[in-house]
Amino acid sequence: MKFLHTSDWHLGRAFHRVNLLGAQAAFVDHLVDSVRAHGVDAVLVAGDVYDRAVPPLPAVELYDRALHRLAEIGVPTVMISGNHDSARRLGVGAGLIDRAGIHLRTDPAGCADPVVLADEHGEVALYGLPYLEPALVKDEFRAEKVGHEAVLGAAMDRIRADLAGRPAGTRSVVLAHAFVTGGQASDSERDIAVGGVEAVPASVFDGIDYAALGHLHGCQTINERVRYSGSPLAYSFSEADQRKSMWLVELGARGEIASARRIDTPVPRPLARIRGRLGDLLEDPAHTAHEASWVEAVLTDPVRPDDPMARLLARFPHALTLGFDPEGRPQETGASYAQRLRGRSDQEIAEDFVAHVRGGGPADEAERAVLQGAFDDVRADDTRRETHR
Repeated sequence: MKFLHTSDWHLGRAFHRVNLLGAQAAFVDHLVDSVRAHGVDAVLVAGDVYDRAVPPLPAVELYDRALHRLAEIGVPTVMISGNHDSARRLGVGAGLIDRAGIHLRTDPAGCADPVVLADEHGEVALYGLPYLEPALVKDEFRAEKVGHEAVLGAAMDRIRADLAGRPAGTRSVVLAHAFVTGGQASDSERDIAVGGVEAVPASVFDGIDYAALGHLHGCQTINERVRYSGSPLAYSFSEADQRKSMWLVELGARGEIASARRIDTPVPRPLARIRGRLGDLLEDPAHTAHEASWVEAVLTDPVRPDDPMARLLARFPHALTLGFDPEGRPQETGASYAQRLRGRSDQEIAEDFVAHVRGGGPADEAERAVLQGAFDDVRADDTRRETHR
């Protein structure tokens, strides 16, 4: 039985100031085409369908179109809610939608009620385990502690108990949205830590033939049977080196992973992270390949250049972020603010401030003169006020 495993669509999310709805619609088109092209038996969507609990209307409309298209091709889809989704909103109408072959699993209490499919080798039970917020589901699962490992472990015990009561040889798949130990995070995932502990061991999925995970945005293999599909699009520059894809997984007759390969997803525009002095970035031919990319630039000029973003945009019209990390920046001494000011004149403090806000480089002679004139005017005003009292 073939599954197409995807997750973390984040419908409605932008990339910095760029609206990604068109790119997300292109991904939905690609998803449907891939289901047809590869003879997929079921689609697995492991959470974070939306980017936030109350998504914008265009994102809801795209989600609606995606469900209709998946239902039209007659391939079952199992979808869970993630930590970005509102489980109740995503699950509205689940009972009715279920009849169209779209199986929404957003209620933790129903995690041991699988979608059962069959092929020539027998049945496959697909369990949808939505994101579990420990404080909210602790009582439901009678977990001993408030923590991700405790509640996910209790939910998996319930799933294994249901599986044990099914016919011998029933194969099993679990969809889950969690941070599993060994996974590599990126900057665009929302922290799900509780009490500083967020990761759960892969062993929590022992006894399951395949765990289709969501939450981490990089496609990765924890072990042969536990995998993240990653997000179909990049949502931060920390994902610049990630290859975006979905898993096409074939489950064998005895529950073995007969094959697992990646299906690449469309890239709306490449990402590039560039670093150096502004003049070098504008002139170096090595950066020619990035002129059509979304660009994150970090300038290392000792003194902050004039109008740097406008100058960058002249060469890199899709530059989105600009940072500064000046060469030769003084190391922090660890001294308190009061200690750093002790024994320094107003003029020296002001000149230090100029150097700080420009990211390095002391005030020049003209700037020092302007500062000195400002202090002289203030002192003159103070003198006049004292004289007229």
